[in-house]
Amino acid sequence: MSGLLALLDDVAAIAKVAAASVDDVIGQAAKAGTKAAGAVIDDAAVTPKYVQGFDAKRELPIVWRIARGSIFNKLVLLLPVGLALSAFAPWLIPPLLMLGGAYLCFEGAEKIAHALGFGHGHGGPDGSHAGGDPAHLEEAKVAGAIKTDFILSAEIMTITLAAIPESGFWMEAATLAMVAVGITVVVYGAVAVIVKADDLGLLMAARGRFAATRALGRFVVRAMPWVLKILMVVGTAAMLWVGGSIIIHGMKGMGFPQLYDHIHHIAEIAAHGFDDMKAALQWLTTAALDGMFGLLLGVLLIPVGTRIIAPVWQAVFGK
Repeated sequence: MSGLLALLDDVAAIAKVAAASVDDVIGQAAKAGTKAAGAVIDDAAVTPKYVQGFDAKRELPIVWRIARGSIFNKLVLLLPVGLALSAFAPWLIPPLLMLGGAYLCFEGAEKIAHALGFGHGHGGPDGSHAGGDPAHLEEAKVAGAIKTDFILSAEIMTITLAAIPESGFWMEAATLAMVAVGITVVVYGAVAVIVKADDLGLLMAARGRFAATRALGRFVVRAMPWVLKILMVVGTAAMLWVGGSIIIHGMKGMGFPQLYDHIHHIAEIAAHGFDDMKAALQWLTTAALDGMFGLLLGVLLIPVGTRIIAPVWQAVFGK
C-alpha cells in the first residue's frame, strides 16, 4: 500500500512539473508572439487579396490551403532552422533579426509611398485574373500566397526565437511550435471571417426576418471595405513600429545604445507629471518614436530594395 502511495506521489509530482512546463511554454509563447505583431497584422491584411475575384464557394477552401502551407512553412521548414541557429550559431540571430526588422521598415515605408502615389508597391496580388482558367489561377494564387507567407513566417519565427528566454532545446521547440500554430490559427481564422463577412452581410440584408437584422447586414457590407483599409493602416503602422524597435534594440546590443537611450529619455519626459498614465504614455511615446525611425529607415531602404536587391533577385530567380 505504501508503495502505491509513493507511486501516486511521484505521478502527482511529475504532473505538477509537466503542468508548470506547459504554463511556461504558454507564457513564453504569448510573450514572444506579441513581439511579432507587425508581421502578424500584415499577414492578416495581405492574405484576403488572394481570394478576391474567385467564386464565393472557393474562398474558404483557398484560405484553408494557404493556412496549411503556412503551417508547413513554420513547422517543417523554419522551425528546424531556428532551432539549429539557436543551438549552433546563436550569434547569427541578432543580425537576422535586424535584417527582418529592416525588411519590415522597407515594406511599411513602401506601402506608404505607394499610397501617396510613388512607386508600385508590393503588398500582395491585385486580384485581377480575368480570362484565365480558374483552377490554374487558383493554383497560382495559392502558390504565391504561400511564398509570401514564407517571408512573413520567417520574420515571425526569427522575432519569436529572439524573444524566448534562454532555455532548453525542448522548451524552445515547444514554444516555437505553439507560436507557429497559434499565430496561424489567429491569422487565417481572422482572414476567413473577413472574406466571408460581406457574404454574411448580404445574406442578412436579403433574408433577415427583422428590419434590424437587414439593417445590420447592409452595415456589414458597407463597412467591410473600410475594415480592410483600417487593417492595412494598422498593419503598416505596426510594421514600422516593430521594425524600428528591432533595429534600435539591435544597435543597443551591438554597443550603440545612444538612440535607444535618447528615445527612452524623451519618453520619460513626455510622461512626467502623469503618474496614473505614466507607463502608457511612455509606451506610446516610445512606440511612436520607434515607428518614426522605422519610417525614415524604410524610406532610405526603398531605392536599395527596388534598384539593387529586386533586379539581382530577378536575375537570379527569374521573378
